[in-house]
Amino acid sequence: FPFPYTPYLIQERFMAALYSALEAGRVGIFESPTGTGKSLSLICGALSWLRDFEEKRQREEAQLLALEDRGQEGKKEPTSDEPGRPDSEGGAGEPDWVTAFVQKKEERDMVERLKEEQMRRKKRDDRLEKIRQNVQLKYAAKRKRSEEEETKRLLQLSKEVLSEGIGVDVLEQLDHSEEELILAEYESDEEKKVVSGLEEDGDDLEEEHVTKIYYCSRTHSQLSQFVHEVQKSPFGKDTRLVSLGSRQNLCVNEEVRRLGALQLINDRCMEMQKNKHEKKSDEEMEGKKRRVSRTVCPFYSYEQMQFLRDEVLVEVKDIEQLVALGRETKACPYYGSRYAIPAAQLVVLPYQMLLHEPTRRAAGIKLKDQIVIIDEAHNLIDTIACIHSAEVSGSQLCCAHSQLLQYMERYRKRLKAKNLMYIKQILYLLERFVAMLGGNVNQNPSCQAVSQTGTVLKSINDFLFQSQIDNINLFKVQRYCEKSLISRKLFGFVERYGGPATAVKTNKENQKLAGLQNFLLTLQQGSDKEGDPPMEADNDQLRTASPLMQIEGFLSALTNANQDGRVILNRQGTVGQSSLKFLLLNPAVHFAKVVEECRAVIIAGGTMQPVADFREQLLSCAGVDPERVVEFSCGHVIPPENILPIILCSGPSNQQLEFTYQTRDLPQMMDETGRILCNLCNVVPGGVVCFFPSYEYEKQVYAHWEKTGLLTRLATKKKVFQEPKKANQVEQVLVEYAKCIKRCSQAGGQMTGALLLSVVGGKMSEGINFSDDLGRCVIMVGMPYPNIKSPELQEKMTWLDKTMPRPAGQAPSRVLIENLCMKAVNQSIGRAIRHQKDFASILLLDHRYARPAIFNKLPQWIRERTQVKPAFGAAFAELRKVRTCILCTA
Repeated sequence: FPFPYTPYLIQERFMAALYSALEAGRVGIFESPTGTGKSLSLICGALSWLRDFEEKRQREEAQLLALEDRGQEGKKEPTSDEPGRPDSEGGAGEPDWVTAFVQKKEERDMVERLKEEQMRRKKRDDRLEKIRQNVQLKYAAKRKRSEEEETKRLLQLSKEVLSEGIGVDVLEQLDHSEEELILAEYESDEEKKVVSGLEEDGDDLEEEHVTKIYYCSRTHSQLSQFVHEVQKSPFGKDTRLVSLGSRQNLCVNEEVRRLGALQLINDRCMEMQKNKHEKKSDEEMEGKKRRVSRTVCPFYSYEQMQFLRDEVLVEVKDIEQLVALGRETKACPYYGSRYAIPAAQLVVLPYQMLLHEPTRRAAGIKLKDQIVIIDEAHNLIDTIACIHSAEVSGSQLCCAHSQLLQYMERYRKRLKAKNLMYIKQILYLLERFVAMLGGNVNQNPSCQAVSQTGTVLKSINDFLFQSQIDNINLFKVQRYCEKSLISRKLFGFVERYGGPATAVKTNKENQKLAGLQNFLLTLQQGSDKEGDPPMEADNDQLRTASPLMQIEGFLSALTNANQDGRVILNRQGTVGQSSLKFLLLNPAVHFAKVVEECRAVIIAGGTMQPVADFREQLLSCAGVDPERVVEFSCGHVIPPENILPIILCSGPSNQQLEFTYQTRDLPQMMDETGRILCNLCNVVPGGVVCFFPSYEYEKQVYAHWEKTGLLTRLATKKKVFQEPKKANQVEQVLVEYAKCIKRCSQAGGQMTGALLLSVVGGKMSEGINFSDDLGRCVIMVGMPYPNIKSPELQEKMTWLDKTMPRPAGQAPSRVLIENLCMKAVNQSIGRAIRHQKDFASILLLDHRYARPAIFNKLPQWIRERTQVKPAFGAAFAELRKVRTCILCTA
């Protein structure tokens, strides 16, 4: 395998196992601890396979074409002894000459297709090579753009000068511009072919998708990091890579970017495209009636986006570089990058985009016979469930009902019968949903108290029957919403008439809309008093919450199979604060299509243990043959002596460590935890990170230590930091924590570093690197079991017990709870070792970690080096020994 340096042995094994899985078309679960060069192994292993696969295919194509050419030369008439004679018959009762003709036709068609593909491939490669070699092309394109911009600017100026003094009636303009708010006639519920908005030469859009690798990860920064690894790899120069992202990340139109909210950005972008495609018909009508000028996006230029597409394919770029290129070339990176998908060999994208089928379809992603690598996949099951779940509040339901009712009343005479029928159905659905929460759509949701508070779970069918909407075909309603773009029309309507700053309220029709405006204002005021989370006091925020779009997601969720999900009715205080939530219980139904279509799927991560969840809840339920699943787990590159994992069963005063819900609040347990930390801070240099099961427990322990004076004793050796709840404060705390450790290591003295009190599943348990002195010791206080009283978790447990097999007689619900706990533990303790020369100790404070069922769920590289210490003295001696070794090497 080509590699930028001599690979570790485990990297060679990883790449060999990956290559083998891709070649055999397997579904692989790959685990490689952080710090072992996982990203580089994925890149070099997967791209080596792709290179070999393409070479092999090209050889086969060349052989086939050569055979065809020879066959053309040696063509002769069939004799009576040959299969072409009319009186002989094939095996299926057809005459042999018919079978031979069909076979020959299929071969000829395939050869023709191959020739076309080769021509297209050669044309593309020549074009990209030309761009790569000829820098002057770039400058010529840039000069042409500048000239076009200057021409456009002069035309605009002349139009403005001509329009001055004409005195067009403002009201007439506003009335005319309302045309875009009217729903088009809805002719059929059947799928209609969507005409592409691009009217120019569409040959490039029909380009065949080459065999490619879709690489997905969780966050924008992880994807950028991966792209930089590709740039540094031996494949960095000749790989056609494209990075995909949302409009929020890729839009270069400042007017649109300023809108901030993703939904607003999406809507504005779509509106500008529509304006561009309607411009021609507007110009044709210019002589008959003056139209209001509509804004079109200057970056949505077909020619420039094709240029950007080629630039993207010529050189590997991350999202930041793609955005910079978009600004420079005056081309939209969002669409330009999508045009690059067919020819790309490696497509890098957030995994929400790949796992959600409508988004996948909209992006032009085709998975048939392709490779998918899902990195950082430890939370894959939860992610799929989250993407396909949906929640709507009482405020959103009432708000959407009011908006839609006002819209219908204003445009009733202009709407066709089918549009009115579907709008009435949607209004009825909203009315029934609010009734299920114990409210009335015609009253302010923030002022309606709910009589029976609490949480109720219902099956989908029960919910549909009890809300009296089982007679409505939700599939048709969903299709109508999708095709008619009703939520966008409604959003434009509310933008115009729903805000307090709305101008032009002179004619009678506009005055009728005061009801909608007042209703929205009362919602605002009500939510201020009640503190209702979905509705913000700021008017801009109010308008960004496009409630019907959120409700469309909920309606779509209700079309899942009855056994695959539940509806949660959460009645709290007022109708506005109450909510309806769809909970997906079976994520496998949405993952099944990915594994069915793809040639191979690789699920990879630094900590994948325990993997039973992936096998049973995801792959087995998705219908994947167990023979197709392959597992690979490798150790760490650090020497065994560089890590000291200890399971501690009791503290310095022989108090047994068992942090159950019943015992963890006891003063003696909190005191014992404090004593352990005091002793450790005396011997461990640099930074100590201590993880608690929850924010509440961390706060409680901190307050207890403050009261007993233990916090003051801790502060003599380590400065104490607490993980903030707000995400925007995390960076500041980490910077201060790192500064303190650095200052202490340089200055010497009594203070030896810092202690960071963190929370499992919080901001610092994932994605933060506590390498070197930032994390010389990681402590896990107790076992972070999830809250089993949660209605969602209880329903998931019940569903698993009904549908899953019982391995070794253990209830699947019990296995789920243990797996959720240990996944969280493994993520947190993996924060400390980040590279080959790093070292750290890991302390698990609870005797239950020593139980075989729990112990075996630790990552292998930690498990095989873990010591179980019944008493604190023996553990403390081991830690002192490590410190002595560190001082000696220093």
